[in-house]
Amino acid sequence: MPNENCRVLIVDDDPAFRRALGTALAATGFEVREARTGQEAITALRDQPADVVLLDINMPGMGGIDTCRTVRKLSPRIGILMVTVRDSEEDKVQALEAGADDFVTKPYRLREMVARLHAVMRRLHPPDEVATRVFRAGNLELDSERRVVTKAGAEIHLSPREYDVLSYLFQHQGALVTHARLLQSVWGAEYGGELEYLRSYVRMLRKKIEDDPSQPEYILTEPWVGYRFRNPADAEPPRSVEK
Repeated sequence: MPNENCRVLIVDDDPAFRRALGTALAATGFEVREARTGQEAITALRDQPADVVLLDINMPGMGGIDTCRTVRKLSPRIGILMVTVRDSEEDKVQALEAGADDFVTKPYRLREMVARLHAVMRRLHPPDEVATRVFRAGNLELDSERRVVTKAGAEIHLSPREYDVLSYLFQHQGALVTHARLLQSVWGAEYGGELEYLRSYVRMLRKKIEDDPSQPEYILTEPWVGYRFRNPADAEPPRSVEK
């Protein structure tokens, strides 16, 4: 979806932050509004809908987590991107449990923020599944009709379950996929807590698709939370595999 069709509500108590980010996003084509507090954000959303809420987790009064829960109840289909403090894994988990779609950590680059916003928008407005048959990232290609994955033109042999895991991640490129969401989407609704089971499949996939499985370029780990499938052409650097 083009940026100009995306309405973003920035919620942060720091006016300098709101002004700088709002100006930067508006310059790239987003329609931007601002709110100083969680309560002000809720009022603004009742008056005028938004596509994505960019919500700071640390705010006085009604905090970011409570605001996230309220916004999610008010607008189940809205995108929520939380801004968290680096290395605060507990905050990230709480944000996702409260209904956030994803998070970005401070400090961040504008390109990273825009990529996260686009990933959230793709979740809200998925491509036509009939028209989208082939997905590409770096030198990987996934043909969803033939259930075939190739790397630099050479087919990679995957078990049916390995393919299902990779396909789900591939088709949600750039978006955070939690452990529970991936397990339930691939294995079924009764799954959700079998983390070692899932990690085993991810390790096997990395051995088959990554040049260096210890420094993955495609399947990145969000510690304690889940995975993110990344196109190596993106600016964000690779992350190490979880031990």
